[in-house]
Amino acid sequence: MSQVMFDLDVLRTFSTGIALGSYARAADRLGRSTSAVSAQLKKLESQAGAVLFRKKGRGLVLTDAGETLLAYAHRMLELNDEAGAALRGADLQGWVRLGLQEDFGETLLPNVLGRFARAHPKVRIEAYVARSGELRERLELGHLDLALAWDVGDQPLSPYAERVARLPLLWIGPTTPGRVEAPWWTEREHRGSAARQPKTTEPLPLIMLDAPCPLREIVIAALDRAGLPWRRAFGSASLAALWAATSAGLGLTVRTPFGLPSHVRALDRAELSLPALPQISLLLYRAQAHSEAPASRLATLLLEAVRQQVHPMSEPSRPR
Repeated sequence: MSQVMFDLDVLRTFSTGIALGSYARAADRLGRSTSAVSAQLKKLESQAGAVLFRKKGRGLVLTDAGETLLAYAHRMLELNDEAGAALRGADLQGWVRLGLQEDFGETLLPNVLGRFARAHPKVRIEAYVARSGELRERLELGHLDLALAWDVGDQPLSPYAERVARLPLLWIGPTTPGRVEAPWWTEREHRGSAARQPKTTEPLPLIMLDAPCPLREIVIAALDRAGLPWRRAFGSASLAALWAATSAGLGLTVRTPFGLPSHVRALDRAELSLPALPQISLLLYRAQAHSEAPASRLATLLLEAVRQQVHPMSEPSRPR
């Protein structure tokens, strides 16, 4: 049996189309015609010996074979790009001061820092974990080169900030159902079917970061507008402590889907009669318009890693 040799250029087209939600947009991004992209996808299916797409409505979705190949494509392209960066930047030296919020410490940082260190062993990285307000302050004081942080629109946007994604805020509870819902919701017959209604005499137990926290203000305002009583069940300056309290069933918290640990889960807002919450932006802040080479390279890796992770969490879009 002959060995399959996948074309990295074709895999990049395949991966880019999925990431952008459209192969027409992928053609623009990669500087190719749509017919050339279509030919590449046919070539890829021929090499794979499997159907990679199926029709769904007016668009396309990946088959099981397509999902499998996409995972390998990400790994192959990442290794290819890492090798190229290592050869181009073997002599890159200096240091980068990176700030980020706690959401990204375990889910994002190890992979990005590992790739960067392998490609640029002579560059020193200093990472600082803090809340968004403190990260912005450190940028203004010149203590950071880059920062990855959430933005809820409560502060003027920095001229050197780049929006990476917009993600929904979710109501989050423990993985084990019923730990928090039982004391606060009750089953009530409504037109022949059971509907879960909030007990107005029982305030919703909230688990939130200590003030000042703009996300906390958003949640409280949404509950007050909906006329739902609430109480502060647990507060901390640590996100890890919030996850622990939520997992233990002390109350509900609110966060984006980015970096949710396995012992908590997103809840069905409508089912539990909870108010809708807005989306918030994820921004990459730079200390200056044109970063030094080490900071610029780290920013590129951060953007790649974040966009790869947030794509499945964003509004669903189908490649066409």
